Amino acid sequence: MIFGRYADRAEAGQRLAALLADVIGADRLTAQSAGSSRPVILALPRGGVPVAAPIAERFGLDLDIVAVRKLGAPGQPELAMGALARIGDRVEQLRNAAVITAIGVSEEAFRGVLRRELQLLDERHRMLRTDRPELAVSDRPVIIVDDGLATGTTMLAAIEAVRRAGAAMIIAAVPVGSPRAAELIRSEVDHLVCPQLPETFRSVGQAYAGFEPVPTAEARQILDRWGPRS
Repeated sequence: MIFGRYADRAEAGQRLAALLADVIGADRLTAQSAGSSRPVILALPRGGVPVAAPIAERFGLDLDIVAVRKLGAPGQPELAMGALARIGDRVEQLRNAAVITAIGVSEEAFRGVLRRELQLLDERHRMLRTDRPELAVSDRPVIIVDDGLATGTTMLAAIEAVRRAGAAMIIAAVPVGSPRAAELIRSEVDHLVCPQLPETFRSVGQAYAGFEPVPTAEARQILDRWGPRS
């Protein structure tokens, strides 16, 4: 299914909400009787948070974050040699062995990047979550939301963190992605909802008319509204 460019992340989230209702079933997303088995939403900050907000609003689902950091290669920070993902006190590490080997990154250099990014991951987690309680994901369907898939590296780390936290089902929902990344993610989840897979993929931002960075204050405001209360 192909749409035109999204006006912004909020519109992209509205489109995803409609598709999720078709794929998963609106009754499963909104049934109050499901109780603790109702789906929860985990957004990748900060760009995934405003995408996730319309989904949380439409179905009345709790929204939290799975904090992620890309492990950029030394001297080539845009080249992912791995990623980190944190849910609560659990941190999962993903290594891209092919990249590490291809560019000859030593274990010492890798660990140096890892230490720095772990600190930044913890800072991001604390800054966005503040004192809100952790959202339980064990034995529940989890919808992981981001504003797009480029390489899929950080999404993979988030998926692994959610899987190890005991999720009953994992759905990845993104407005746009590269075909290669989508193929990779599809093999790791129960459902992938990704309406735009442009053959010529340059960046996630190409699918948006407005794609400004999401301020921390905006992300916190959304999380304060839709996050768990107890």
